[in-house]
Amino acid sequence: MSLQSPLGRALGQGSAKSGVHHWWAERVSAAALVPLGLWFAFALAALPDLTYGSVCAFVAVPCHAVLLVLLVATLTYHSRLGLQVVVDDYVHAKGVKLVTTLMLNFIHAILGVAMVLAVVRLSLGYPT
Repeated sequence: MSLQSPLGRALGQGSAKSGVHHWWAERVSAAALVPLGLWFAFALAALPDLTYGSVCAFVAVPCHAVLLVLLVATLTYHSRLGLQVVVDDYVHAKGVKLVTTLMLNFIHAILGVAMVLAVVRLSLGYPT
């Protein structure tokens, strides 16, 4: 048993230096989502209708396909970062935290690849 306070034990240990990178990554991905999200909203609003054919024609434009892939990748990354913060803050058991983190990473990787594949298939004109 130590007579030292928790603050006294923490002082002089230095920072873990991992939180700053995560914090910056969240902010940069959020900042990237603003113009991409606005572009997506205005681009969809400018479509004559939202039928399958008009959306396929929209995605077939190379510039739109590239921006959609960027939007999907950024959304997936930002979502993973946000959910990781929730897990770090609210899951305290080490084993459960590890399994939850691995599952989050796996699910986000699958979703990201599936969304990029969907955009690529639509942009190349493959039937679904």
